[in-house]
Amino acid sequence: MTCSKLRLICFSPTRTTKRVLKAIAEGVDAKELTVSDVTRNDGVPDDFDCSKDDLVIIGAPVYSGRLPSVVLDRLATLKGNGVPVVLVVVYGNRAYEDALLELTDLAEGAGFKTVAGAAFIGEHSFSTSATPLSVGRPDFADIDKAKSFGAELASKFSSNGFASDSKLKVPGNKPYKTKSASASVSPISLDNCELCGSCERVCPTGAIAVGAHVVTDGDKCILCCACIKVCTAGFRKMEIPKILKVTQFLADTCKDRKEPEIHY
Repeated sequence: MTCSKLRLICFSPTRTTKRVLKAIAEGVDAKELTVSDVTRNDGVPDDFDCSKDDLVIIGAPVYSGRLPSVVLDRLATLKGNGVPVVLVVVYGNRAYEDALLELTDLAEGAGFKTVAGAAFIGEHSFSTSATPLSVGRPDFADIDKAKSFGAELASKFSSNGFASDSKLKVPGNKPYKTKSASASVSPISLDNCELCGSCERVCPTGAIAVGAHVVTDGDKCILCCACIKVCTAGFRKMEIPKILKVTQFLADTCKDRKEPEIHY
């Protein structure tokens, strides 16, 4: 039996999580691939029922050791109906802490059969040329590992390796790490911004409005920095002192390369 229908479900503001999931999918090599990108709310299917899929892979980024709260909202209507699911988190080379466990619990609560979990590394959202954080990741080595992981998943699927009733165990703690209170802050647009609207289009929470000038709602901003990454002209900046201090700390203390982890 081969995996004919594979579904990817991702929340990926800066596209690193999506790149990892697509590489895994390449390794699975299913006949039919469906991608449900829920980064923006309009990407959530009206009917989020996965019962017709053979295998589902769900991916999300790690923010301070947890899943972003918006991910829980995006996946609230998800229905697994016993379909095997693989959980993937992508973090910025510090630690993924409770995020993979949180995603696993979410999937189990939605009725999936959790069969594998993985943690990959992506370029940190706060990374800049002055404070580089896991720049360029996932890189070629990461992508190769993701493809190999996908091939391994396909092999297990075809050999009925997911038939066991044993429960997936992944690292993490309960209760989960306490989330930091929302800071109600955001990146800013410089005065010479050309008002192209790219930042508004990529914002996952609708926090940015571009008209005669750029207005950002700090209460909606999740500091994913997609707006900064998409602004190739450099008109969007992070100038929050507390965030800049954290970024410098991470750049100083998280230089050693971490590698992807796979759990069955």
